Amino acid sequence: MQTRTVRPFRFAVQATRATSAAEWRDLARRVEGLGYSTLFTADHYLGPGPASRAAGQPPQHLAPIAAMATAAAVTERLRVGCRVFCVDYHVPAVLAKEAATLDLLSDGRLEFGVGGGWSAPEYRAMGLEFAPAPQRITKLAEVVALVKAHGAGHELAEKGEFVQVSGYSGLPLPAQRPHPPIMIGGGRRRVLSLAAREADIVSISNVPFQPVNADGLTPREEARRRLGYVQEAAGDRLGTLDIESSPYFTEITGDPRAAVARIAQRMRVPADGLLDHPNVLMGDVDGIVERLEERRETLGVNYVSVQQAQVDAFAPIVDRLSGRS
Repeated sequence: MQTRTVRPFRFAVQATRATSAAEWRDLARRVEGLGYSTLFTADHYLGPGPASRAAGQPPQHLAPIAAMATAAAVTERLRVGCRVFCVDYHVPAVLAKEAATLDLLSDGRLEFGVGGGWSAPEYRAMGLEFAPAPQRITKLAEVVALVKAHGAGHELAEKGEFVQVSGYSGLPLPAQRPHPPIMIGGGRRRVLSLAAREADIVSISNVPFQPVNADGLTPREEARRRLGYVQEAAGDRLGTLDIESSPYFTEITGDPRAAVARIAQRMRVPADGLLDHPNVLMGDVDGIVERLEERRETLGVNYVSVQQAQVDAFAPIVDRLSGRS
């Protein structure tokens, strides 16, 4: 197994909540001012109701494309992205053009995140067919190829199982060449291998919270297995890849064990071992800095996305690990 080059830390905020244009603009400026690299939105659409409860998702306030464009318009350095576009929620040729347009109008600040979809309840609520995983991943690969071809500027001739786009050249050309950085997210071998070969950022999905999964692996062991899929498929590209993950449960606290106990109760799992779960970050600033440095070494994660509620509390860690202090 190859040795991975240590990549510098980057930090992002994932946010969809704003009740006014002013609130969203102020959030984007604050995220930039606090030193985060990127503001991510999400490609989910359900408001309150039984569908969102079935999907286990909080209500989504903002659709991604307009929110990303607005955030880019009111900032100067902040990168913008969606974590991640679902290929089944968009016409592929339209999504490719939207991505190129966002990159052009943001002066090259787009990170194009894309995935094969995962939420069957959301699909059903929106009247979409939730196809078997192999079909969704095949479509994902074809959409990624289309986005790259659109940015190349030559006449398109993409004729796959799900994507048939031909007879014109892609316009506009994106500002970033040959294309905006592509982020592919997932948790299984096939999609992570695709990401390792074709993406610039590999987003590793949340691992389960059960102490041991069906294959007998702890959450850390499962995260390590997923990194192994990436290492195996990346070849010479490995040192150029950012590995992104989101510690959904993040809290800056002097009493991390009490915070972990609350998570254990919420998730209905034992508290033992949760402090080391790859999607949990609990502790004071020094403790979290140390934990992130260890995870970069052992799990490969150098790109960390935190939730909107943590934007201010997590800022001292961004300062420490991105070289601002």
